[in-house]
Amino acid sequence: MLGWDEETKMPPAGAEARAEQRATLEELTHERRVDPDLGDLLEELRPFEEAHPHDSFEAGVIRVARRDYEKAIRVPPPLQARLERAGSLGYRAWLRARAENDYSIMLPLFEENLELRREYVACFDPKGDPYDVVLDDYEPGMTTAEVEAIFDRLKERLVPMIRAVGEAEPVDDSCLRGSFSRPAQHRVALAILEAWGIDDESWRLDYTVHPFEVSMAVSDIRLTTRFDEDNIHGILSCLHEFGHGLYERQIDPSYSRTSLADGVSSAVHESQSRLWENLVGRRLSTWRFFYPTLQRELPVFCDVPLETFHRALNRVRPTFRRVDADEVTYCLHVILRFELERELLSGRLAPRDLPEAFDAKMREYLGLQPPDLASGVLQDVHWSDMSLGYFPTYALGNVVSVQLWERAEAALGDFDEQFERGEFAPLAGWLREHIHRHGRMFEPQELLRREVGSGMDPEPYLGYLQRQLEELFGAVVA
Repeated sequence: MLGWDEETKMPPAGAEARAEQRATLEELTHERRVDPDLGDLLEELRPFEEAHPHDSFEAGVIRVARRDYEKAIRVPPPLQARLERAGSLGYRAWLRARAENDYSIMLPLFEENLELRREYVACFDPKGDPYDVVLDDYEPGMTTAEVEAIFDRLKERLVPMIRAVGEAEPVDDSCLRGSFSRPAQHRVALAILEAWGIDDESWRLDYTVHPFEVSMAVSDIRLTTRFDEDNIHGILSCLHEFGHGLYERQIDPSYSRTSLADGVSSAVHESQSRLWENLVGRRLSTWRFFYPTLQRELPVFCDVPLETFHRALNRVRPTFRRVDADEVTYCLHVILRFELERELLSGRLAPRDLPEAFDAKMREYLGLQPPDLASGVLQDVHWSDMSLGYFPTYALGNVVSVQLWERAEAALGDFDEQFERGEFAPLAGWLREHIHRHGRMFEPQELLRREVGSGMDPEPYLGYLQRQLEELFGAVVA
């Protein structure tokens, strides 16, 4: 709640006090997480856990609570408080540095946050890659080597795809550039989200610099977005955050206030946001249903054929900002951040050299030179508190989204026919039954094996992108 308020409602002058509030609360909470009495209770419950099926509430809630406890006891409460305080202050420094295009504002807190993150990693005495520690915070059970193998495969196929699109006839996306009323965009986004399942009783939508979703409970889902007048990316941002919110909304309510009442991992969470933003939100059949709403609220689109709008919405072209990237180039934005994070954590890259290193990666992977820091190293909020390990889960989420989509469509039939009629509930229901309701009952790879028959596999995602390029742009990749 303190974090949501800080990013949406809090007056800027409250930043230092809020950092102290959050640090105090985090230290007190962490002291309870690592209380030896809790460890003793969990041990006493081991026979009770073993007497129940693996997928039962009784076994699951004890198993996950024990895993959390065994991880938490490695981290001293004062360090947890320092991480929280520095992260909160880092967020405010990031806002100012971004607004003033001045990296030096961010650098001292950047360096402090990185040193604190290294202290955190040292608590786990890693024998292998130190990045495994921070990755496990977001993607339990996955190793850096496994991520690297998936990313190497993505790079191998995505670079030729981008080249093939560049050789095809350019797509006219001028209809997506102009002047678009923020209130009108808000109304369009709400109309879509309401058709997808949000309501005023359990959801709300607010404004922030960097969009996010947070849930206070299964019945209290907060989405945030940013609408810009020169584009409609804010609408897609709402669709993205809805995917996160729906996941939290559809967790089994009997798990409330237990260790199971959360999404199982960041990659599975991102699979939901990417699924609703891209596989549903950029789909022609979806817009056959919603385009009249867009035209009513933003009359400039009355003169734009639906097919022209759809092709523009799916245009493949390298862009500076990750959050605005198309489906093909998006993963390269993530991969370059993953590589930079590993260099930062290992000490091979100093924070003072990060802007230049970031720009070099942008030139190498996307052929772009950021014109300013807001389009370069300061575009994302996640490094303001050194949330190392989170970025790779965006690309992993893309991979998982198509694995789930293919399994859902095999079970429910042609989605295009349903979407054209405005029927989105069957997809939401399938996701609730097979993914959402389980919360943290199963580890990520275990959940995927149960529902799609394998762990994370990039091939369905790459096949989907290839089909998209052929159908929309006639681009054929050898």
